[in-house]
Amino acid sequence: MLKLHQITLRDEVFVSDREVVRSIVERTGFFRPDEVGIAVELVDERLSRGATSGYHFVFVEVGNAVAGYACYGPIACTSASYDLYWIAVDPRFQRQGIGRLLNEAVESRVAAGGGERIYVDTSGRPQYAPTRAFYEHGGFRCEARLADFYAAGDDRMIYVKAVGR
Repeated sequence: MLKLHQITLRDEVFVSDREVVRSIVERTGFFRPDEVGIAVELVDERLSRGATSGYHFVFVEVGNAVAGYACYGPIACTSASYDLYWIAVDPRFQRQGIGRLLNEAVESRVAAGGGERIYVDTSGRPQYAPTRAFYEHGGFRCEARLADFYAAGDDRMIYVKAVGR
């Protein structure tokens, strides 16, 4: 298990995070190449437009290594709803509480910014059962299931959690 004094959180995004995010997302084995590209595009948007991009990041570092990251942002045309776009943990650091730490960090940042709800989309495929269990264990509830959304047999699962109240 990781020692707390080894862990740091950072919100700043560096150019080097492009490849860090690519590597982490690829190595999880969950995402298609086009999805990996989108994860990197969000880093690029943040780097080029700053906070006005609407994409916010939290990185967990263990020593000198990035163990995982989360990307989130406000949902346009809502008063207090946020999307949690990504939580990805380097396989070397999985099952050590990094995902939970990232989720808690996002929740506290959203609440501090006046957010009231966080939404997460994930897949209904069997491979994603641990992901769905992660969100459910963290207090998210499944609000909707859109059949065959991503592809035949791949439902979109939409989870929500109230925060900041």
